[in-house]
Amino acid sequence: MTTQTPIEPNRQAHPPKVPRVEVYWHTVTYKTVAIYVALLLGLIFAGMYLLVPDWYSKALSRVTKAVTPDDTESNGADKRQAKFVNLDGRVQVKKVNSVQWVNADFRTTLDKGDLIQTASDGAARITFPDGTAYTVKADTLVTVEENSTDASKSTNVAVRINTGAVDLATPNWSSPNSKAAVSVEDTTAQLRPNSRAAVKADPQNKENEFLVSSGSAEVQRGAERIELAPWQKITIQNGGPIQRADVLAPPELAEPVNLTPLIVDNPKTSPIRFEWKPVNNAVSYMVRVSATAMFTKTVKEARVAGTFAEVTGLDAGDYFWNVFATDAQKRNSEVSETFKFTLVAQGKTQEMLLQVDGTQIHGRVVEVFGRTEPGAALIVNGQAVPGIAGDGGFRYFTEPLDPGPHTIVIVGQNRRGGTAKQQISIVVPK
Repeated sequence: MTTQTPIEPNRQAHPPKVPRVEVYWHTVTYKTVAIYVALLLGLIFAGMYLLVPDWYSKALSRVTKAVTPDDTESNGADKRQAKFVNLDGRVQVKKVNSVQWVNADFRTTLDKGDLIQTASDGAARITFPDGTAYTVKADTLVTVEENSTDASKSTNVAVRINTGAVDLATPNWSSPNSKAAVSVEDTTAQLRPNSRAAVKADPQNKENEFLVSSGSAEVQRGAERIELAPWQKITIQNGGPIQRADVLAPPELAEPVNLTPLIVDNPKTSPIRFEWKPVNNAVSYMVRVSATAMFTKTVKEARVAGTFAEVTGLDAGDYFWNVFATDAQKRNSEVSETFKFTLVAQGKTQEMLLQVDGTQIHGRVVEVFGRTEPGAALIVNGQAVPGIAGDGGFRYFTEPLDPGPHTIVIVGQNRRGGTAKQQISIVVPK
């Protein structure tokens, strides 16, 4: 008989021992891995640079090209496109591959076949890569007909006027074979270098007009060719014969000089005097003042018999002015060149600090630097100075100036109403 020791109720039997496997680990962060990888790559590149320098340069160039966006193609295409440099009022564009009209802005580029339309309050100035500029007047619809450059760097730009009016100006092209044209129906005008013209198309009355104000142009309709000299115009009515005639030249502006600031006690009541040179056969003149360079809206007009006019009622600010002449047959000249002036209220409390420390010429651009009062506003040759420092220090770069002597005019106004004016004479070398 087998006996067994009784098991105590409060005593548990020992469970059988189970073999254990212990695992130990060490946490490594992604940052640590990245550092080690970078160190390893650095060692590899350093070794390759010492052993094979050419391989290193080529590899670095490929890596840089891979991580850098390639804008070469887009920039090259952008430089070949026409752009808006002035926009007033409503201006719309319809791209050649689109059926939708969109509002134009300064980022809009123009290609062959694009349409540009201005409203009754709209105007736009377009520049092509070769420097030719087209000013599209109000209520005008035009088509970009050509914008190309051949292997010899000769450019060919053209615009067709469907309705309305366009002014164009050509530069002194680097290539003698470059061309700039404007066409209306079956008639095309080819402008020569350094020339200006105004072209109008009135399909409702079936009347077209070409006027050359400087330089020269050749107008062609079919096999017929006509040369136009300064202040000569051709008119084509109802598809009839081309009629050429001399026209009245516009006045040459004298005062106020372009980009001149005018400081007066009270802009609203102070008379502003405008002067110009006389025009042969003119019996009257119309002077116009506008707050916009494109003259989409005039703020003052005055018709006078002499060569000057005084205008009152202008607020302080920037303005543009021009003049046209009228002869005894009530024929108007083209509008003169447009000048800009700034009307500034003279401070009556106290003067302000305006100190010009010097100028420096960078090619055709002049750098002006000095200091004024913190918070003051400065205008240099009619342009506001941006980024005046907290201590009043300023630095301004003019637009490119023609070679020769120039007078730079600086006008300032502080928060108390005080004003100051400085004039600097410089000579831009040839």
